[in-house]
Amino acid sequence: MATRSTNRLTIPYTSEAFPPGSTPNVSATLEVTWPEILWAALTIGRPSVHHVFQHGTSSLHEAAFRISLIRMALDQSGPRASRFRRSAAFKALDPTEKGAISYFLGMTFCKVFANRLLRTPWLLHLDVYRATMSISNLGRSRPDLFGQQIGTGKWLAFETKGRASKPSANDLAKAKGQAQRLVSVGGTSCALHVGTFAYFLNDTLNFHWIDPPSEAKRPVALPEPRGAWGYYYEPARALWAARADIESNGTVGIALPLPEFDMTLQVHPLLESFFSLNAWEEAQRTMFESAKQLEEDGFQPDGLKIECGPTWMNKFSSDRIVEE
Repeated sequence: MATRSTNRLTIPYTSEAFPPGSTPNVSATLEVTWPEILWAALTIGRPSVHHVFQHGTSSLHEAAFRISLIRMALDQSGPRASRFRRSAAFKALDPTEKGAISYFLGMTFCKVFANRLLRTPWLLHLDVYRATMSISNLGRSRPDLFGQQIGTGKWLAFETKGRASKPSANDLAKAKGQAQRLVSVGGTSCALHVGTFAYFLNDTLNFHWIDPPSEAKRPVALPEPRGAWGYYYEPARALWAARADIESNGTVGIALPLPEFDMTLQVHPLLESFFSLNAWEEAQRTMFESAKQLEEDGFQPDGLKIECGPTWMNKFSSDRIVEE
């Protein structure tokens, strides 16, 4: 099992034009950890990375891909460093590759901030509806993610962007316009329509999100996600299934060591039975209703927990992920 790495890093961020009672409009820093970032990357609910790189892969390979992408793209310059920086390997990629990875980083950090500041960890990509409705009819200018807020049950819409530099006022307005198109989920109006940007300033990761009031153009209404929650859990479940013979060692939940990534995935007992049954809608509903217990047990609101070893505090090595 990976030795726990609890060092906290900070991300400078700006919250702009949010309504009262949502999140303060400030420029500040958010303290985060590697386990939190990896959890977010692993659980962004999208059908497949083939929508990122245009080729399919299994759920297990997708899980490995998501973890590896974060490891390759971001660096902590040493155990005492306090910021995420763009790695040399990331900077060496061609523009198309950089664009795809920046998009994934944009979704990952949208999830981190939505979870921490808006109590909205449950994020799905609109592409989860491809099997049940024609997404092409919605046009290209639509939000990327939508999620349900713990406590209120409200739905929030997010347009996520990844950039190599600070977004312009026009960039912010366009992202807000895309988020505004999603007006309801399951007949319930969306409470917020947020444009988000993860970007680099002097190679340091920053985040900016904005929610000014505006009128929706070509509004979109979606049905309840129901079984689409399987897209949320499938990468983590694939890792769990690959190590299902591992027994708990006295901790809460089943701890699955992943030595190739110097990390451990832990599945809460409340969630494990749903993994066995592929009962995704029931899993989401039960975890949603058990948020307080999960928090008390040290888990994320979805019943998962990640711990990282010390190699995550080192710069990325191009020939291996875990240093020997």
